[in-house]
Amino acid sequence: MANDNPEIVIVSNLIEPCELARLVELFFEDMVKYVVDVERRVAAVGGELHADAEQLLLESGSQQNDLWGANYYPGRGEEECIEYTSLINIRPSQGNRSMIVQDEGAREVVRELTFLLIGRGEPVS
Repeated sequence: MANDNPEIVIVSNLIEPCELARLVELFFEDMVKYVVDVERRVAAVGGELHADAEQLLLESGSQQNDLWGANYYPGRGEEECIEYTSLINIRPSQGNRSMIVQDEGAREVVRELTFLLIGRGEPVS
């Protein structure tokens, strides 16, 4: 039987506000973890760990080098809704030695995809 309410969903279009609200409530109440694939332009939203969302994307055809993790805080507005921090971002081989996405170009693509697929920091009900 299929799981009608998964803890992590892969989105290629803007997530429905009610679905985002559900995912926010599942673990953290004020935020949701997510991983974007900057090449495929999709995001895995939800879950307790970025690594779980990362694994789901890898299983669906993503490449490790294209994945970046972040946290989304609804209700904080465009400038405060994204936290570019995740353990999966530590990649010395790609020049990222921190949990924070250090490359400005990568950060900009993560931001663009966040706004396109998750939201712009508007509140969820």
